[in-house]
Amino acid sequence: MDLSGDTFMDLYGMKALVVGLGKSGLAASRVLREKGAAVTACDIRTKEGLGSLVGRLTDRGVSVIAGGYPSVTRENTDLVVTSPGIPRTVPPLVEAEKLGIPIWGEMELAYRFSPAPFIGITGTNGKTTTTALIGEILKKAKYPSIVGGNIGLPLVEEVIRLSAEHIVVAEVSSFQLESINKFNTHVAAILNITPDHLDRHYTMEGYIAAKAKILENQGPEDFVVLNYDDMLTRLLATQAKGQVIFFSRLRPMEHGVYVSNQQIVVNLKGKEIPIIRVSDIRIPGAHNLENALAAVACSWILGIDPELISSTLREFSGVAHRLEFVTEINRVQYVNDSKGTNPDAAIKALEAYPNPLVLIAGGKNKGSDFTEFASKIRERVRILILVGQAASDIREAVEKIGFRDIYPAATFQEAVYTAARLANPGDVVLLSPACASWDMFNSYEERGDLFKKLVLDLHDQIET
Repeated sequence: MDLSGDTFMDLYGMKALVVGLGKSGLAASRVLREKGAAVTACDIRTKEGLGSLVGRLTDRGVSVIAGGYPSVTRENTDLVVTSPGIPRTVPPLVEAEKLGIPIWGEMELAYRFSPAPFIGITGTNGKTTTTALIGEILKKAKYPSIVGGNIGLPLVEEVIRLSAEHIVVAEVSSFQLESINKFNTHVAAILNITPDHLDRHYTMEGYIAAKAKILENQGPEDFVVLNYDDMLTRLLATQAKGQVIFFSRLRPMEHGVYVSNQQIVVNLKGKEIPIIRVSDIRIPGAHNLENALAAVACSWILGIDPELISSTLREFSGVAHRLEFVTEINRVQYVNDSKGTNPDAAIKALEAYPNPLVLIAGGKNKGSDFTEFASKIRERVRILILVGQAASDIREAVEKIGFRDIYPAATFQEAVYTAARLANPGDVVLLSPACASWDMFNSYEERGDLFKKLVLDLHDQIET
């Protein structure tokens, strides 16, 4: 079966293998089956581990293989759809690649089914905030749109209900970009590139190449929004086939979106058009100013009224698990930044607050170097509480530069209670782990939700 065209809708009789039964794998399995494909779904988890998922899929006519992977041959497979968390080294993906069988992710599948154009947001940090902010701007402008992708909502089940008048705003990760084929965005934004996921991509070159794939299917009628202040991101302009628009927090530009006289301004036709004063943007931190600049650029390309952009920036309070204010107890603020899953994200969080910080950090190291993170800890943190597998790595990095106010915690609950005990009035207790959550949790959301629960329980105990 030829899958090389720009779109395909007739899947009747096609043999599809879905690898991984997370959110995106489940969504892909259901849609492929609804469209007439013969679907086999597999997962390394056992039937007991998959629980009710097995029955829910088999009831829809999907064959489920649990506890391992089937062999892939030309006779039994026309298409492999992989979940983003599955490395390309697992047997079915290796076998499919050797045989020349297409390997797509759920994002590619969504693009093939969508009648609506995509805006794609990628980068190491800031993707979720920028994606959500653009979604809010579109909502205020009454544009029919949906927001999804790596932000948590698989798109493949959503796009089949859309029209050509809709806009799909997609957060796109490097893992998802590994498995695209024809996926294209009318507007692609790359926010920044710093070391992350090196346990998956192995080298910075591999990581950058994955991010740059968002540009490969664009044409002259498309747009590329790039962070001029980030050298690795700026250099991707040389690979752009679309029209490049830079944004900058640090310098005015002859053509772009930037900060001038403490205002965000747009200058794309030789004239500066002010959008909003920096002090009026609700979300805190220099990194969120960059996210706002990218959102302004993307919204401007779509022709959205500057007043609507400005009013949204005044109202938008951010997203869950990213500098999320939880509560204040005895004049101590508690902030959930569980989405700070790499050192660069955590550094940005540390820079967002003038207050003394009690930092909870640690988790699963994704191949990161903690040297710069350690320097920022010495500069900004009063008390450091370490938990999880990477605790010893972070401790070694901070002790090497003379930081000693370190408290180990055997459990996450102990980490939160220790922070509350050691915090002084005026401090901010900040969960910004600089690590993935997978050593103790299924996701950063689960980690952040537990942090909020523990903190709110402390608040209730004091109130009563």
